[in-house]
Amino acid sequence: MTPAYLQGHFAPVPDEISVADLSVTGELPAELTGRYFRNGPNPLPGQDPGHWFLGHGMLHGVRLREGRAEWYRNRWTKTTAFTDDAPFISDKGFDLAAVSANTHVIRHSGRILALVENGLPYEISPELETLGPHDFGGRLTTAMTAHPKEDPATGELLFFGYGFAPPYLTYHRLSADGELVESREIEVPGPTMIHDFAITENHVVWLDLPVVFDLETAMSGAMPYRWDEGYGARLGVMRRDGGDGGKVRWHEIDPCYVFHVGNAHEDDEGQVVLDAVRYSAGSFRRIWGEISGDLDPAASAAELGGAPLYRWTLGATAKEEQLDDRDVEFPSLNGDRTGLANRYLYAVTGDAIVKYDTVTGSGRVKETGGTTGEAVYVPAEGARAEDDGWLMSVVSAGDDSELKVLDAASLEQVAAVRLPRRVPAGFHGNWFGDEG
Repeated sequence: MTPAYLQGHFAPVPDEISVADLSVTGELPAELTGRYFRNGPNPLPGQDPGHWFLGHGMLHGVRLREGRAEWYRNRWTKTTAFTDDAPFISDKGFDLAAVSANTHVIRHSGRILALVENGLPYEISPELETLGPHDFGGRLTTAMTAHPKEDPATGELLFFGYGFAPPYLTYHRLSADGELVESREIEVPGPTMIHDFAITENHVVWLDLPVVFDLETAMSGAMPYRWDEGYGARLGVMRRDGGDGGKVRWHEIDPCYVFHVGNAHEDDEGQVVLDAVRYSAGSFRRIWGEISGDLDPAASAAELGGAPLYRWTLGATAKEEQLDDRDVEFPSLNGDRTGLANRYLYAVTGDAIVKYDTVTGSGRVKETGGTTGEAVYVPAEGARAEDDGWLMSVVSAGDDSELKVLDAASLEQVAAVRLPRRVPAGFHGNWFGDEG
């Protein structure tokens, strides 16, 4: 029986193609000159990786220039796991280059990097060719998260690596010009799956939550994590400048899991405010079962629950509040507000994009006409407002996929690029405007 993660919208495509002069409906803004890249798992034909998260990474790219869609191309990231079938774990230990590189794609200090959280990033050319693993001159000796945060004021890239063996969690900081200038261990009780984190102007926010590494599952070749409520759940606040002796101030919270953070900031009282999508034990089992093909058909959606947007306010104590009742994922925002107070936050739910106004508490929904990928915010030139710009999202219906461009203020569609093939469900993307 074919697993759920190899069927329908999840089904991988069998090859790499390049197609020029794409069809456009509407009018692409001329200033959108650059490349949109989207990453996601795409196992080779005939392969079953054992879990949706484990397939080889494939990048899908669209080149826009002055109102035209010049090309689409898709390329596997040629890691050593892809080209040589190199094992991640062997009698020699962990090979941080033998990874899938299937989760995110970023650009920092002129380098485009394909990311996955269990190993090294892979450098990618603007034409989607693989240039090789990148360890920042040999200084990076841990994995690199797929969700680094770039400080909009300093240009520094803050990130972390987590592992199955000590050190379980390591904090890293890159300078604006791409030099790894700081690495330090953060003490946590054991090996957990820390997918994301947050920063503020002066702090780092850690998520130490009850999805833990399981050796028996790992030995079977499956995704080696499981829910363990006994581990506990806590959020940690750490000063970025090394103050307080580098200690983390931990706050116990109700058991939950967070795949993706929206943003964090410091309020007028000096408290840290964190917005993120929260999974209960039931909703975690639901999403984990759906993407692994192990969902109990007798379990109802009401019983398992959804994953709504939540807020934690961390001061003398931890306050938790639910901001909405929609089941959402992939929260995103104007990157110039990373770590700062933001008014707007975007998320996706099924066949729609939700725009949250954190001041009024409202959420506006825009249906897209198909299964909707992460909405990537692109600021307009000379933007005067936080939502003065566009959202880009790959939307798929049946065998058809489009790169849709929406006005980020009104959510109205501006243009759509017809893609020459279906783009399977994936994870995260980015817009890389032409430099210089």
